[in-house]
Amino acid sequence: MRLVGPSVIAVLWMFVAAPLVEAQVPPQTPTPVPAPVTPPLPPTPTTPETAPMTPPPGATTPLPPVTPPAVTTPPPTTPPSTTTPSMTAPLPPSPAPVAGPSPNPTGPGDRTAMARVLGRALTQDEAVAIALEIQPSIQATLFDYRAAAFRVDQAFAPLLPQITGTWSGQWDRNSFAGQTTTGTNIATPVTTFTQSTVARISGSQVLFDFGKTFASTDVARRLAEQAQENVELQRQLTTQTVKEAFTNMNFARRLIRVQEQALDRAQLNLRSSQGFFEVGTRPKSDVVRSEVDVANARVALIQARNAERLARVALNTAMGIPADTPTEVQDNLVYQPLTIDRTQLIAKALAQRPEQRQANLVVSQAEAQARRTVRDFFPDIVGTGFIGANRADFNTAHGRADFNQIWEAALQLSWTLFDGGNRIARFREAKANVDGAVARMKASELNISRDVEQALMNVDEADQRIQAAQVAVASAQENFRLAQGRFDAGVGTILELTDAQLALTQALNTEAQALSDYRIAVVRLERALGQR
Repeated sequence: MRLVGPSVIAVLWMFVAAPLVEAQVPPQTPTPVPAPVTPPLPPTPTTPETAPMTPPPGATTPLPPVTPPAVTTPPPTTPPSTTTPSMTAPLPPSPAPVAGPSPNPTGPGDRTAMARVLGRALTQDEAVAIALEIQPSIQATLFDYRAAAFRVDQAFAPLLPQITGTWSGQWDRNSFAGQTTTGTNIATPVTTFTQSTVARISGSQVLFDFGKTFASTDVARRLAEQAQENVELQRQLTTQTVKEAFTNMNFARRLIRVQEQALDRAQLNLRSSQGFFEVGTRPKSDVVRSEVDVANARVALIQARNAERLARVALNTAMGIPADTPTEVQDNLVYQPLTIDRTQLIAKALAQRPEQRQANLVVSQAEAQARRTVRDFFPDIVGTGFIGANRADFNTAHGRADFNQIWEAALQLSWTLFDGGNRIARFREAKANVDGAVARMKASELNISRDVEQALMNVDEADQRIQAAQVAVASAQENFRLAQGRFDAGVGTILELTDAQLALTQALNTEAQALSDYRIAVVRLERALGQR
């Protein structure tokens, strides 16, 4: 058998193995043959875990899987076996997607928006609109604002007339010994029944309190305005949370696509390694290494699918709908250059951030409270009065009494001359609160300027990473193509092919991560500027 020439061996291999691998007849010389590229894999069924994704404009398309290359074998020392090679042996099945959320959510949450969520892919603006409408945290701040607005009316109420109505009745029974006109005592006691009734309407009016009520009303009004700014703050925070969750879900779906393609490449390499091992051109270690790569790719795919489920739960919670809702979203991992006028950003943020407006209102509230403590040093002038009637009935021989009209009008001046220094201490406390509020307002300005600058830096950094990642993907694709060709030609090692495949997967992951970070950085810049 050692006298058999290379051409005879190649002809035998063509008739035995070519129908099995459904490839072209290998050339008779051991020159490297590039791997033919086949069309992309058919789309997987649409489920919450495996929904197809369309790459965004500007993003590099991941390398499509390739078919098993035609194997070129050098002259073997022994003839190849005529049995069916294990290249066509079925591989273990890929991990099946875990069942997605139920189409009929059962968890707590608002179900009024289900018609806008189920059966379609939401855009980011639609998700934000649903959250702003039904998110319970926003509803809570709205009720807090209404309560604060009613406290303004309570603070102003003492300046209006105060009117009360009262009625009282009294019944008495008395017994005593009677006397005649000559002073002689009568043995039989005399019993009387008395019924008295008093009804009145009282009123009071603050005539002058040196501005105490107006100052208290001003304090309550500033508190209500702070509650109103808290509503806007909660809306901005909810918008940011929804947008970040929306982007994270698309990022997880992109990783699923990358890991699925990585698993396809690993399985293809395993088939090639098994075929080479069967014909004796590759050692067993190449097959084992390929099996390890397949197992690692399956683990990464499982993690990517779980990340998508977690991102969906976070998005549903941010929107205020049940966590197990099968929400679908449209892809937003698209690079869009951002044009920013950096000279006006700080001033714009200070004018629009609700935190800064709240800090300004806290200063106004502290100043109003200080004015209130000053008014406490002055007297109050109040007018009071009532009008009514009373009647006392005596169930005796003397007869019955009639109603008697009663009324009263009074002018009252109340002035605390000395209270042990309590009012002076309250005034000093109010002045200290003003100084503290001013300091916190300045600190808020510094924090907002820091947020804007950091958000700008993160946007620039993510922008640069996208450009670098796209170059890395192109290089990794070419490197993998060359390594695949060298391995198929028998001049490359499995380690070289595995490293190229890993580098390609990492480059695609890096590109997806850069796109996701860029979108999130833009969202956080909008939040730093007070936009939603």
